[in-house]
Parts: sequence; structure tokens; C-alpha cells
Amino acid sequence: MPEFAPLKNDLILRAARGEKVERPPIWIMRQAGRYLPEYHEAKGNRDFFETCRDAEIASEITIQPVNHFDGLIDAAIIFSDILVIPQAMGFEIEMLEGKGPVFVAPLRSPDDLARVNFQPDVLKSLDWAFKSITLTRTKLNGRVPLLGFVGAPWTLLVYMTEGQGSKMFRFVKEWIYKYTEESHKLLQAITDACVEFLAQQVVAGAQMLQVFESWAGELGPREFDEFSLPYLRQIAEKLPKRLVELGVTEKIPLTVFAKGAWYALDDLCESGYDTVSLDWLYKPEDAVKVVNNRRITLQGNLDPGIMYGSDEVISQKVEEMIKGFGGGKQNYIINFGHGTHPFMKPEKIEHFLKECHKYGSQ
Repeated sequence: MPEFAPLKNDLILRAARGEKVERPPIWIMRQAGRYLPEYHEAKGNRDFFETCRDAEIASEITIQPVNHFDGLIDAAIIFSDILVIPQAMGFEIEMLEGKGPVFVAPLRSPDDLARVNFQPDVLKSLDWAFKSITLTRTKLNGRVPLLGFVGAPWTLLVYMTEGQGSKMFRFVKEWIYKYTEESHKLLQAITDACVEFLAQQVVAGAQMLQVFESWAGELGPREFDEFSLPYLRQIAEKLPKRLVELGVTEKIPLTVFAKGAWYALDDLCESGYDTVSLDWLYKPEDAVKVVNNRRITLQGNLDPGIMYGSDEVISQKVEEMIKGFGGGKQNYIINFGHGTHPFMKPEKIEHFLKECHKYGSQ
């Protein structure tokens, strides 16, 4: 593993381990990206995936919010995308203006599985991602920890079958209900690739990891128990073992974010993750009751749309949230309940961050 500068701010790592902290740490999903004017300057005319694969540019974009909100953010998250695993498995994806990521040839029947690489060489095919992490960690010089991430298996199956974001989820539902055995075979292959990708991110320099189950809410409780939860558990169980094989002995905090799966919080607390990230569908007080003194850190869960409100409303909502999570001095990481929007004003987010420091320090 490369040598890196000592960490000057380890607040988020301590909070994820359940230690008492002086204030709750803060980072924001999609904190690096389109709402910042400097992002557009750095990206230039490159397309999205080209930007991700350029280690120099990706590292610059990753660090932009740490610089922009100097002293207000407690972690950087590598600028990348959840769809890199499907790319490694042989899918071609285009990022189309106004539509987002679109798969050139999504899976429509089990016959299409013949063109899927079920055992991708993650280290080789995603080497650019590891270079980006190493360069970014070096540039951060210990200012804040660097987070790596991966898309969760069910969410990636959605994209592989739907071909893009969906409102009806017709094709993925056809897969799980009509081609159930093949769906599980594919989910297992995705899971194995996810474990290796996360492990290699740590070797490259990632200090904390998050698993994004962005489409969890499209499954009912029983379906979540069959098509999502077992694979999330596998990641949490297999990753530490793989890290030991790779020579990593320190405990790497692991977060799961299952958006919309409000019914699964109790199960997620037993799934092997250090931190469970919540969307805004939870009342913080209720989530704390579900955790019930288990060794779990909660993360979240402000509705990012509150950034369109007045400064007074933002302040009020921040205070309510932090109080709802018990004041934030233990087992809590501040975040949005999902990612930033490209239309948000950086000055509103700065106000949000300052208010988090204010109320989190009380």
C-alpha cells in the first residue's frame, strides 16, 4: 500500500466506530459535482465517464468541496459513479444530456447473459479508479478521510435490465419474478465484483466505504429480503476477509444506504455494517428507537430539497434533525437523505454546513 500523510481530521472515522465525538461529522452525498461552478471549469468538454477516468481531473473535483467549504466538511468522497461495476462486467454505457446514464444493450432475457462477464478482472478493468483514489488521498495530505463507494447488487441489476433510470421498473420486475434463478446468479456475480472493488479501493487509499442501494424502495419487504439484503450482508461479511488477504489489518468503516427501504432498518442494523444511512422518510427519533442501543451509527437524513428554502428554514430543520438524533455526540454522521441537485446554490449549502457546526457543537 502507498504511504500517505497522517490524518489531521479523523472525526468521521471515530463517529463510525461509535466513539464519543466533540460534534457530529458532516459530509454530503454528491458533494462533488454540478452545483459547484468550479466543477464545470474542471470538467470542460469531457463527458462524464471520461472525467471519472482522468485521475488528475477526478481528484481535483473530489477535493473541490473540501476547498470550497474549507473547514466545514469532514470527508471527501471519490468522484466516480456506481455504474463502473456494470462497465467492468461488459456493459457499454453512454451518459446522455437530460437522460443520464443509458445502457446501449440492456438485458432483456436470459439469452443476453452470454455477453456478460461474470468474473471481471476488477483490478485491471477499473485500474483508473484506484489511481484516482491514490492520487486524491495524496493530494488531500491528511486534511480529511477519503471515502470510496460501490453501487449495491440489486440497484446495479436494475440498471443492467432497465437500461436507465425507470418509473415502472418493468424489466427488472420481469427478471426477478420470471427469471428468478438467473437473477440470483447475476446478483451473486455483481456481489463478488463489488467485494473486490471495495477491497481494492482500500488498498489504493480509501479510508471508509459506502454501499449505495439506491433503488431499494422499489422492492417490498419480502422481495428486499430475497433480492437485496442477502447480498448486502455478503458484502459486509466477505469484505473484511478479502482485506486481510490483501494485507489490510485495520478496520475499515462500512456504511449501507438503502434508499426507500424504511421497513428494513432493523434488519440493516443486523447486516454487518458500522453505519446505516437514512433517507428523509425516517423521523430521526423513530430510527434511534429502532437501533435501540445497538453498536450502529446512523447517517443522514435531511431532505436535500430543504436547500431551496430560506436560511431560517434550513437552520430550523438542521436543529430539529440533530436533536432528533440525540444531539449527535455519538453514533451519528450528518448527511442529506440523498444527493445534492445541480440547481442548488453553494451559499445555501454553506449555510447548512455552518448551522450543522453550530447546533452539533452545543
